Amino acid sequence: MVAAQAEPDVAARCTGVTKIYWTPTGEVHAVQSIDAVFPAAEVTAVVGPSGSGKSSLLRMLAAVDRPTAGQVRIADHEIGGMRPTQLRRLRRKQIGYVFQRPADNLISYLTVADHMRLAGRLRRMGRKRTESDAGDLLEALGLTERRNHLPHQLSGGEQQRLAFAQAVVGRPAMVVADEPTAELDSASGQALLDSIIELARLGTAFVVSTHDPAAVRAADRTLYLRHGALQAESTKGQQHMDLHDIQPLAVIDQSGRIQLPPEALKLFPARRAVLRWDDDEVRITPP
Repeated sequence: MVAAQAEPDVAARCTGVTKIYWTPTGEVHAVQSIDAVFPAAEVTAVVGPSGSGKSSLLRMLAAVDRPTAGQVRIADHEIGGMRPTQLRRLRRKQIGYVFQRPADNLISYLTVADHMRLAGRLRRMGRKRTESDAGDLLEALGLTERRNHLPHQLSGGEQQRLAFAQAVVGRPAMVVADEPTAELDSASGQALLDSIIELARLGTAFVVSTHDPAAVRAADRTLYLRHGALQAESTKGQQHMDLHDIQPLAVIDQSGRIQLPPEALKLFPARRAVLRWDDDEVRITPP
């Protein structure tokens, strides 16, 4: 694997990450030059309208997809240079994934305890360590009395808590979750968010895409995406922003090139600009 000097407090890092998909009608720039850090033991919410790049970013953080340009580093491994077998090993050991629909995360004929054992086996944990870790996690999430139940015997909230419990067995570097509260009522959703916060404090980073204001309030930090670009970032305690009120940011890469939002590009049909600057301001205008 391609490794670098360890960053003990960082589970994942994106540096200049761009993702381009090629379609019959042309290129789709799903993610554009995103720089972001995902600290260990913290919950990061990723928000944005449909088409903002949330899903593409999550796929790269889950090591399911590679960036077209830039670097995605997970648990000190840069995924762009890894072979498929290495990526599978990284996903198995260091990444958990939780889908939006609770039932999609579980196997219908396995009990709660069976799900935890299977997760430990996939992470190459010994039986004794798996049983100990599973017991602690089920107790923390209020599922001890459900350990012999099948998924259909659990509520939606319990199913989703089990999904997170099995995702964090063995303490992976990161758990990626796609709108985990979307299928839950408000009370079950809040209980799940409380559980996620508790699990994160054990050391795993959680990255959650969401449209749920409660999830944004619960998160330690929030990334706001629009048109594939990172528009703003807020941390717990700061006033959370409405996407419609965010002033679009241009992205400047390491070579000094600037990437304008699509709305601004309309002012430059000839793709030429006049640049003026002084001590505290830079102005870019059409010629």
